[in-house]
Amino acid sequence: MDDGGAPAPARPRNDPAQYDDLADEWWRPRGAFAMLHWIAAARARLIPPATRPGALLLDIACGGGLLAAHVSGHGYRHVGLDLSFTAIRIARDHGVGTVLRADATALPVADAVADVVVAGEVLEHVNDPDRVVAECCRVLRPGGTFVLDTIADTALARLLAVSIAERLPGGAPPRLHDPRLFIDRDRLVRTAAGCGVAVSLTGLRPRAGDALRWVAHRRADVRMVPTRPTAVLFQGVGVKERS
Repeated sequence: MDDGGAPAPARPRNDPAQYDDLADEWWRPRGAFAMLHWIAAARARLIPPATRPGALLLDIACGGGLLAAHVSGHGYRHVGLDLSFTAIRIARDHGVGTVLRADATALPVADAVADVVVAGEVLEHVNDPDRVVAECCRVLRPGGTFVLDTIADTALARLLAVSIAERLPGGAPPRLHDPRLFIDRDRLVRTAAGCGVAVSLTGLRPRAGDALRWVAHRRADVRMVPTRPTAVLFQGVGVKERS
């Protein structure tokens, strides 16, 4: 039935179906997921080269496969997991060697098999981040590396990552985040430590000059730089203790 051209109602905040709506944006130059590309490049800098043949990198919530190009020379079998059928198809087409549809709170992976587990831009999208962290640590081999990035549960993060970023070029698409799910940093560190992984945190922000040149179409991307404050976007890295 013709509805007279009325716009579709807005999805609730943090609705996973938004990623299907925005599937064409994953690899569109200067698209809605531009900042995710910049963060993926920064994430890759925390991933060490493989130290053994057949080393496994699990990319939790891999999305459209943005990490693949940055780790292709690191020597890993790259396995991407995501809830979205659309995303994993795109990830496969952009260099992720194996893709699986999976829930980050119940990974279909045996204990202690991954040399690296990456949880990029996912913890702030789940109702039980402790469970996701525990799953990431469970599947990690002793001596393996856990890498994450997410958004802090602070008033500053709610202002910058939602109120402001959703209105800026390169910022998150509107309603992609629910600030009620942003991450308690101390709790995150405690949860990982309880699973045998001592995680250290570092802040992350766009390089201001790069961002201005990107907006002016004078740069193709924006470099993300580490910061001491972790009150907005932050990274974490830790190594699982050996028994």
